[in-house]
Amino acid sequence: MSAGDVATAVLLPAGAVFSALGALGALRFPDLHTRLHAATKPQTIGLLLILAGVAAQAGSVSAVTPLILVAFFQLLTAPITAQTIGGAAYRAGVIDRATLTVDDAGQGS
Repeated sequence: MSAGDVATAVLLPAGAVFSALGALGALRFPDLHTRLHAATKPQTIGLLLILAGVAAQAGSVSAVTPLILVAFFQLLTAPITAQTIGGAAYRAGVIDRATLTVDDAGQGS
């Protein structure tokens, strides 16, 4: 068994566990902020672990390049999407402002 096989055997299940826990958190958490957290952080880590496990089995740099691009765009878009959804929910009044520790956006209004 090669080092790439061992890395894949560890990284793929770890990524699957992170993704499953993120999905479970998105279903079970009580409010939008915690659901957004569960939908972005563990899902991104899970995907990165899965991509790393697949990259360990890739035979060439040209096979790894698309994986690097997927990882880059995931790291770029997940926080932007969560910030946009959170801001829209705040402006729409969906957020219970009593649950906020600090409400910087509401200071001026």
